[in-house]
Amino acid sequence: MTANGNRGFAYWLEAGAAWLLAFLWLLPLIYAFWSAFHPPEYATKFALFAPLTLDNFVEAWSQAPFARYYVNTFVLVTSILIAQFVLCTLAAYAFARFEFWGREVAFALVLVQLMIMPEVLIVENYSTMSNLSLVDTILGIGLPYMASAFGIFLLRQTFKTIPKELEDAARVEGCSMLQILWKVYVPLARPTYVAYGLVSVSYHWNNFLWPLVITNSVTTRPLTVGLAIFGAPESGVDWSIITAGTLLAVAPLLAAFLLFQRQFVQSFMHAGIK
Repeated sequence: MTANGNRGFAYWLEAGAAWLLAFLWLLPLIYAFWSAFHPPEYATKFALFAPLTLDNFVEAWSQAPFARYYVNTFVLVTSILIAQFVLCTLAAYAFARFEFWGREVAFALVLVQLMIMPEVLIVENYSTMSNLSLVDTILGIGLPYMASAFGIFLLRQTFKTIPKELEDAARVEGCSMLQILWKVYVPLARPTYVAYGLVSVSYHWNNFLWPLVITNSVTTRPLTVGLAIFGAPESGVDWSIITAGTLLAVAPLLAAFLLFQRQFVQSFMHAGIK
């Protein structure tokens, strides 16, 4: 076999393996769509001409307060993202452009946080939230995540690539430090903000363990915790209704990805996560 033949065979082998992995990854989602849009008797019976129905979504919506869960989740991810943008921007700017005693040590401590799994801190975080009287509140869910080491690191790396001459020119024009940050650094780092925002929203939309620990009532539960309670065995197992509830929970993220997938990919490419 020639060298070109070997390369062609390797290409098709890699492409076939990629398609197989993609299919295996999509298989649970495909089953969720099938089960949710068909009557319960067809949940595990794959008949080509099985009737379609939306009754499972109506039933799921009526059995659990999904509207409240949506509001809680939206408020949660939005408040976390806004706080992360503000705190991470200020910290990253300081680490990237200011010289101060202990800067490298402080930044090393920030990087250490990247190696600590959030689950390790659950007991300590719960104790802190309890002392602050924030148990069973949306603020209590989001507060431990509002200062993100990953966000600080990512924005610092981006800010360091921005030419210092632009900052000097803005200073000559009479801009203050915050004006330089707002008018020079933030606009040039827009792809990084978009990429980080996508990571943050998707993570906190799907976060489960900490919200499960810190919440006790419907008024504060996000979608993930509400869905887990909705699908608990003691509530009765009807796969068609459970998968319908699952699709209700993932629908906003799925729709956003399908509509803006090109922008998503471009943002990550331009952000240059390195």
